[in-house]
Amino acid sequence: MKIVLINPPHTAIGSRIPDDHLPPLGLLSVAGPLIDGGHDVSLIDAEFGPMTIVDIVNRITANGPDLVLIGHSGSTSAHPTARAIAEAVKRSDPAIRIVYGGVFPTYHWREVLAETEAFDILVRGEGEETMRRLAEALAANRPLDAVAGIAYRDGDGEIQATRPAQAIADLDGYRIGWELIDHARYSYWGGKRAVVMQFSRGCPHLCNYCGQRGFWTRWRHRSPELFAREIARLYREQGVELINLADENPTSSRKAWLAFLEAMIAENVPVQIVGSTRADDIVRDADILHLYRKAGVVRWLLGMENTDEATLALIKKGGAKTTDREAIRLLRQHDILSMATWVVGFEEEKLSDLWRGFRQLLSYDPDQIQALYVTPHRWTSFFRIARDRQVIETDIRKWDYKHQVLKMRYLHPLALVACVKLIEVAVQARPKALMRVLFHRDREQRHSMRWYTEMGRRVWFHEVFEFLFRRRHLKNGPTLENFWGAPQDAEEESMLRPQRHLKSLDAAE
Repeated sequence: MKIVLINPPHTAIGSRIPDDHLPPLGLLSVAGPLIDGGHDVSLIDAEFGPMTIVDIVNRITANGPDLVLIGHSGSTSAHPTARAIAEAVKRSDPAIRIVYGGVFPTYHWREVLAETEAFDILVRGEGEETMRRLAEALAANRPLDAVAGIAYRDGDGEIQATRPAQAIADLDGYRIGWELIDHARYSYWGGKRAVVMQFSRGCPHLCNYCGQRGFWTRWRHRSPELFAREIARLYREQGVELINLADENPTSSRKAWLAFLEAMIAENVPVQIVGSTRADDIVRDADILHLYRKAGVVRWLLGMENTDEATLALIKKGGAKTTDREAIRLLRQHDILSMATWVVGFEEEKLSDLWRGFRQLLSYDPDQIQALYVTPHRWTSFFRIARDRQVIETDIRKWDYKHQVLKMRYLHPLALVACVKLIEVAVQARPKALMRVLFHRDREQRHSMRWYTEMGRRVWFHEVFEFLFRRRHLKNGPTLENFWGAPQDAEEESMLRPQRHLKSLDAAE
């Protein structure tokens, strides 16, 4: 079959402001097995430009595909664009079958298939094996009900879902279709040739707001040696300088992560690694952090979420303020940058809570911060807690963690955004922080911090302008449950657990 993969242009501010673009790992991960299965596969990355829907449709029809597959890593906020592309393609050529995959369609498959006939089939859960089997069934004109992990309309137009697919036990059994991209077009961290990769999938922790944990079903990891070997090959053959880890928590297993660090050191390639992890893993690994740096780790995003103990308990974060502070201290000791995420928008917050949070951030002394807004997903247990809160933003393109979407009890949106923007400036522009940006002892880290500071400055002004002149919050919006529907936390685990627990280690190792 001739298959075209579409990475829709994203409306999120993070996708539009930087001059860098990263390749769409999810689509490339599906592409590898399809290519190996004998299919003719190509990629249209509409993030470049960004491309208009007219341009995308013209590119698709010029390829004359049998099948179009649409997917995006920010699948909730990208859904309106994905739908618009699908509907335009169907108007242009109704014979083209359109498949849609990602986290959002995995859980909202009923609503997506009911709201438009443009999507023919939805993939639920991991796509590598499901898409391979689906393409085989379509090519052979076999019934779809035998393909696990999909939803579709039957011959009578009724919406059907097959049994859940099995989560992949051996992540090394499927390769990434790197040949579909020109690596010279993709960069990050201020112009460094870069890719997105995953060492692991899932997370063993129980944060109730997380929209990813249940999607991946359980924590699994790749072979540390094979993963390091692939990174080294990308450096030697394609000139890749930076790896952005898409893992929720790559360091869950100390044993597996240490094996990866040692394998990377043995490969001896000057590749930089950035990603996100938990502060308690950093503290746990205090004795091997020198290996982190030697293996190429230059920055960790630490999901601290909030500095209030009551809020941390509400969202079941499982962290502690003393651990967060110690993790940042340890990272700085080893010349590894720290980015602290700080989430606002919880219903009961007052100005006094934001002030306390600001003081706590100062005591943490992170190199960078990223302020986010609480954004409940219907399939998480936090959605059930927040189900009666009012929605003030009904444009789901704004449900990207960078916009306030829920009403607060005590704070007007103007008061909240003003506090957040002032806190960002106060934390990032402290004399101590500016001295690091200007005079950090590591030349590469100075480059990184200056790039992030410049990007953050541009985003900051854009977000203020957007709030003042382009946003209109609802005063009496629907409740969260009325807007999205009933809670789906009973369906949070999107796939069946692997029958074989290969490469799945206890998080306590």
